[in-house]
Amino acid sequence: MPHAYRTASKDWRAFLDDAKERMGLVSDNMAYTATDGVLQVFRRRLTVAEGIAFADELPAVLRAMFVYRWDVGAGPVEWGPRAALVAEAKAVRKDHNLTPDDCIEAVAWAVRRQVRLVDFDRVLAGIGPEAEAFWAVEVSDPAELGRRFS
Repeated sequence: MPHAYRTASKDWRAFLDDAKERMGLVSDNMAYTATDGVLQVFRRRLTVAEGIAFADELPAVLRAMFVYRWDVGAGPVEWGPRAALVAEAKAVRKDHNLTPDDCIEAVAWAVRRQVRLVDFDRVLAGIGPEAEAFWAVEVSDPAELGRRFS
């Protein structure tokens, strides 16, 4: 059994705790909605091949979220400015969405703590500079991106 499946629940809990703390949210539901919005925003800008390559680098639950209900017949849309991408993430389940303005950075930070960075960054580079910028995070100490387990 692949390690990613054996530890899926533990990895998901660690990710969710990181995302929730990073965004200053008080519930798992809020962190889930913010994460879902960010993943949907990114996914809309990818071809199917790019999306599958990206999803392959995610832990099991995030991978499932990323591909869930993806309309693969819809072509990629333009990137646009960061503020528009954030607004798009905030529009997911808008009646139940308390996603903060730093959602993309916070989700990127939490995702980066869960992935093998060399492979994740290789896939993003293959997609292009917009993808790299979307998932970029600034840390003063690279150890900050070490994996968290609860």
